[in-house]
Amino acid sequence: MTQGHKREIHERTILGGLIIKAGLKNADRAFLLGALIEASQVPVGTIEHTRLCALGAEAFRAEARARIKL
Repeated sequence: MTQGHKREIHERTILGGLIIKAGLKNADRAFLLGALIEASQVPVGTIEHTRLCALGAEAFRAEARARIKL
């Protein structure tokens, strides 16, 4: 297995984990793709982009806090 292939598998695993963390494990694939396409069109630096980043950052912090309590 090449380094590039290993890196691609690692990226896909991380991205799949984000879907699970977001609570969308059982969501329709078309819905997920549509949501991601829409999110990709949010310009960086806009209020919406900032809001979504803050939402994601808080979810990561909450996960880290939960891990520490274990």
